[in-house]
Amino acid sequence: METNQAMVPHSLSARFEGSFAYLTVKDRLPTILTKVIDTIHRSKNKFFEEHGEEGVQAEKRAISFLSKLRNELQTDKPILALNDTMQDVEDWNQYMQRQQALLGDSEPISWFKSPWLYVECYMYRRIQEALKLNPPISNFDVFKEGKTQSFFDSQQAIISLCTYLQELIKTVDKISEKQLHENFLKLLQVSLWGNKCDLSISAGQENAQKTSPMETLHDLKCFILVDDSDMVWSTLMSLRGSGDQDKSRARVDVVLDNAGFELVTDLVFADFLITFGLAKEIRFHGKSIPWFVSDVTKHDFDWTIMQVMAANHKWMSMSGAHWKRYMKEGLWSYHDHPFWTLPHEFCDMPLDAPDLYSTLQASDLILFKGDLNYRKLTSDRDWEHTVRFEKALRGFQPAPLCSLRTLKANVQVGLQPGQGENLSVQNPNWMTSGKYAVVQFSSPHQKH
Repeated sequence: METNQAMVPHSLSARFEGSFAYLTVKDRLPTILTKVIDTIHRSKNKFFEEHGEEGVQAEKRAISFLSKLRNELQTDKPILALNDTMQDVEDWNQYMQRQQALLGDSEPISWFKSPWLYVECYMYRRIQEALKLNPPISNFDVFKEGKTQSFFDSQQAIISLCTYLQELIKTVDKISEKQLHENFLKLLQVSLWGNKCDLSISAGQENAQKTSPMETLHDLKCFILVDDSDMVWSTLMSLRGSGDQDKSRARVDVVLDNAGFELVTDLVFADFLITFGLAKEIRFHGKSIPWFVSDVTKHDFDWTIMQVMAANHKWMSMSGAHWKRYMKEGLWSYHDHPFWTLPHEFCDMPLDAPDLYSTLQASDLILFKGDLNYRKLTSDRDWEHTVRFEKALRGFQPAPLCSLRTLKANVQVGLQPGQGENLSVQNPNWMTSGKYAVVQFSSPHQKH
């Protein structure tokens, strides 16, 4: 792990007025809180039916807590310690002290002065606190409605993707190496572009995939700014046996991002890897609590597989049945860990979550989906665009890893000289529009 802080650029933060972080904290986060308050309020009858008057009182208290939180955010009040009973409270409160120590005693850490990554994660954790402190509605997922809607709004795209997968599976015994490679690249890109459907970026507005993802891949290729897909391919190919032993030894870990359409693209890609012998085991990592509006929880993961299985469409339900079988047989498994919903940069993982780090070290390839994972991989700092991805990882390298990300935050490394400047001229908000993407790979075995 890197200890020389002097070499590391400053964290992105709302203290830089006019920056994307500033606009997020000023506008987008309060909008998300307002929607959360509205969702809880609209669920009042449900709480009454389930819990009687106690449910209604809990709803009122949660709303009052969140209204106060929104006011703290908008008026740049100091960050407060957490005081619910969740297992991560101490980690959060220690991290808060760490942030205060970095700032010194001159002023308290607050919403607009602290790192953007920290305060954004902190807001989602405080939403959980509002519910945890108010049983009997403690386990209510304020984002479930949006995630469910996003899944159903993407039905046509999901059907076309499952159909493509099932047609492809029919060729499993006769597919050539070249066709296998082509389909690998296609489905990797579908999983990459699935990341466009992000409800925290649209502040919870409708954001579904309406078109067939396979048809748009060719047109989207020019928007992939860094494409290390072939390094991912060769990592997997190097773990395949030869001849009769054509069995893969690869364990692939997928650190998930959004529920809805994106999760389906991840499951389709994972099915392809298992069916065509490119992986022997896939471990999915999701969030232990509702997070960043549309992130995958265990409930979302299981629900999605059940919905695909129960669909009134032959190829879609067949895909779901395969996935259920993979879970039952242990070829696929779902895992969560409190570290994924802490505000820590991933270079902190060896120290702050050594158990998770050693779990990841046993992987042959880790795919990190989406923007929040990229921000945590690169410490969400103001790096020069030409800085190498390895350098921005700051020693975080449990195994060969690849970030599949559409750009929705102003951090991007590993570009060619002049590439970032040219993009800024063509499209001033290229880093935040979700229009561009990267497939960025790094391996401990790479020559530096």
